[in-house]
Amino acid sequence: MKLVFYSGGHEEENTLLDQQLLKLVGKEDPLITFIPSCSYESELYFKEFIEQYQRFGVRRFLHFPIDIPYDDILLNEVLKSDVIHLGGGNTFYFIKHLKKTGMLSRLKSFVKEGGILTGLSAGAIIMSPRIDTASFPEFDCDENDDNVRSFKAMNLVHFEFFPHYKNSKRYDKELLKYSKQRGIPLYACPDGSGIIVDHENVTFSGKTYCFFQGKKTMINN
Repeated sequence: MKLVFYSGGHEEENTLLDQQLLKLVGKEDPLITFIPSCSYESELYFKEFIEQYQRFGVRRFLHFPIDIPYDDILLNEVLKSDVIHLGGGNTFYFIKHLKKTGMLSRLKSFVKEGGILTGLSAGAIIMSPRIDTASFPEFDCDENDDNVRSFKAMNLVHFEFFPHYKNSKRYDKELLKYSKQRGIPLYACPDGSGIIVDHENVTFSGKTYCFFQGKKTMINN
């Protein structure tokens, strides 16, 4: 199983993480599919996504919104990708349509069969066991306008993920409180940081903070 969790940030901030991803791919000219959280203005985000990886010589890309109709021919091409990337946005809207279309289970199979799955912000949260971390803190959370009731996600790893983390008492209060209720670690990453999973090996790129059972620990990159 190969996964990359991106917190967020600009192209330059994620250079190291991008390089680690391509090392994980281990082949020239991989095919990378971009699945946006929402089709609205996704062409713009897809263009930025292409520019991000073209710096490293990647030339083959697919754009695959899942909240609008698509055909099986394109779906089959997507599932042949070397890398599938889940974009950022509203976590609740995204997971609603991933479940509605059956893509959530297809993506789990894609990973089990050797495909590499990456996610940024909302997309990364969805790769974890649950999407609770999108619902707090109140001053910085996704709106659940779609009334998603089940917070169960892909459950590909034994940790939870909190993107766009800011090292402040305001955030820590909420994360420490939440960590007391959960039996697995919560990794909080500032923008530009991330997590690489290569089978049983988990490595951290940039600063990462672990919240577990009411305690906070900084993990050096």
